[in-house]
Amino acid sequence: MPSALFSPIKLADLTLPNRIVVSPMCQYSANDGVANDWHLTHLGMLANSGAGLLVVEATHVERHGRITHGCLGLYSDACEDALAHIVAHCRRTGTAKLGIQLAHAGRKASAQRPWEGAKPLSPSEDPWPTIAPSAVPFGPGWHTPRAMNEEDMARVRADFAGAAKRAVRLGFDAIELHFAHGYLLHSFVSPLANKRNDEFGGSFEGRMRFPLQVVRDTRAVVPRGIPLGARITGTDWVDGGLTADDAVAMAKALKAAGIDYVDISSANITPESRWPNEPGFNVPIAERVRRETGLPVRVVGMIVNAKQAEAIIAEGKADMIAMARAFLDDPHWAWHAAQVLGAEVARPPQYQRVGPALWPGAALRG
Repeated sequence: MPSALFSPIKLADLTLPNRIVVSPMCQYSANDGVANDWHLTHLGMLANSGAGLLVVEATHVERHGRITHGCLGLYSDACEDALAHIVAHCRRTGTAKLGIQLAHAGRKASAQRPWEGAKPLSPSEDPWPTIAPSAVPFGPGWHTPRAMNEEDMARVRADFAGAAKRAVRLGFDAIELHFAHGYLLHSFVSPLANKRNDEFGGSFEGRMRFPLQVVRDTRAVVPRGIPLGARITGTDWVDGGLTADDAVAMAKALKAAGIDYVDISSANITPESRWPNEPGFNVPIAERVRRETGLPVRVVGMIVNAKQAEAIIAEGKADMIAMARAFLDDPHWAWHAAQVLGAEVARPPQYQRVGPALWPGAALRG
């Protein structure tokens, strides 16, 4: 039977040749938000992974919205020009469609790169002020953010829309908003981070008010033919935090605001959040969101091998699979998955000689 994983899917006017997505992966290697040769090499490699869609890492909509000094941005002409060069390179040499994830780190901004310690920047490391729904730090020892006022909200909404305009101008095939991992939009929705008692806090509807404003402002500048998605949290994995019930409610609200698909991730709202390690731990939540909302759903989280990914799609538990470290470990993961599942996958002509039809060694790979 034909492979479900390697069947096409249409999102708005975009048709992807298969259901495999390279998940956005922060590289912490930009120069003041500007992409460089590391991104050219990294993304150029993954554009030939066989995945139907390659999503550029969390790309921040304002300078103070970055997680670290090395995080990518799309808030200046310099940021846009550098990404234009990389997009052109990936189009010229790669096979994947290209997406970009737009983000604001909120109270998790002004931090060290992971290999530097992943702690808040010290006074000697050029920190910057952070903002959040409430003046509640991410965890012990973290900077206390300033609670956002309506002027801040208006600015951030404009920043998201401005970055989306740049993404459209750059020709990205898909754009998504980061509603997960404890960053700004997620922190508004989670009661663990949002302690406001005004119209932007309290009930679920109040906590969703500002994020939905961001979605509507972004949707207004992204043509309907370009899919606009959101990576959302399936659960906070912390008592008193968001649950799968909230993920369903969030997806329904996002769909009404103009979102075309959601990507289910989870956790990272506080340092105490701990998520399971079993394969596909977010899949049950993704399946429920898909069933109860009718939205196309992508899922990420300990999905590693081809047969596992195939079963998730074939059994109707999700519409797309996203993987991150699996592609760092094997940049041609989708080529090898196609061989396991008896499917075809696009390769650049320079590499077609390693396909099963032309290279007997493909069948001997361990």
